[in-house]
Amino acid sequence: MLDVDITKKLGEFELRAKFSITDEKTAILGASGCGKSMTLKCIAGIETPDAGRIVLNDRVLYDSNKKINLPPQKRRVGYLFQNYALFPNMTVAQNIGFALEGKTEKNNVVNEFINKLRLNGLENKYPSQLSGGQQQRTALARMLALDTEIIMFDEPLSALDSFLKWELEQELLDIFGDFDRPILYVSHDRGEVFRLCDQIVILDKGEIVSNSTKHDLFENPKSVTGTILTGCKNISPVFCRGNGIVIAEDWGVGFKIPQGIDEDTIRFVGVRAHLMQKGAEYENVFNAQIINVIEDVFNWIVSLKLSPKAKKCFRWVVSKKEIARLQTGTNITVSMASEQVLFLES
Repeated sequence: MLDVDITKKLGEFELRAKFSITDEKTAILGASGCGKSMTLKCIAGIETPDAGRIVLNDRVLYDSNKKINLPPQKRRVGYLFQNYALFPNMTVAQNIGFALEGKTEKNNVVNEFINKLRLNGLENKYPSQLSGGQQQRTALARMLALDTEIIMFDEPLSALDSFLKWELEQELLDIFGDFDRPILYVSHDRGEVFRLCDQIVILDKGEIVSNSTKHDLFENPKSVTGTILTGCKNISPVFCRGNGIVIAEDWGVGFKIPQGIDEDTIRFVGVRAHLMQKGAEYENVFNAQIINVIEDVFNWIVSLKLSPKAKKCFRWVVSKKEIARLQTGTNITVSMASEQVLFLES
């Protein structure tokens, strides 16, 4: 189990990271520069917090009050850098065994992880002779060979093209399935963390604004920050009209509030672009004007003016299979179920 409760001044804001993880796969999701990587570096001992405490499996790694600050090599924390940080002048076997130098079991451990991570036949290859997936597995083998109590990943796929990224995701999923200790994964890619992790912590300018399961986050993000990071493109401030209806100020239309939601707590609404439907099937019905149509590979990306009072357009994504052609300047009826609207508290 990992317990983190630290603060550190970062430019214009202060990082305040407080969370706990057990044996699940946990992601830290946030925009660039929000403090994600710094959190990992503080846990690994590469950076020192200004104050706080970090405890891993009842071992205190850092405690500002007690003046405890273990060096990285004593923390038993595995940290995979974005570029894998392999030694270019060392073979696969030498890279894996680098930190085991002097240990009698070195050769056995190196062979064990070469087998575990399917690196057989590559023992004498250098990093420049390896594919991206092979480099990643070599870096993972080196990290796991140290008998780490937690493994951490700092955006390991961010610099890759989409095809290679997909291949390496599958490699990671296989490895994660065999690892029964905490995993902490940092990314700004919502799809990536959803596929790889179970729990998601959202960080915004150093502040944790959400800590929930991935399904809870995407179904009910509660905050504007969480809603944006989960990919929602339509967000508007609202005011309460009464009788269970809030008015979206940007679009000039009302949404019915489902039972069980306190209308006094609602400050914004979010609507996912693909959930609006053609026709008047649902209770929130709008006679919209098509302002612009952009053709994507499989979809139309449509800018809608939901009412004459709208200040901003609404983004609607609809499959080409559903609608063959849309014409700018024409009117269309669209609707949405209240249960699919995101009613946000902040």
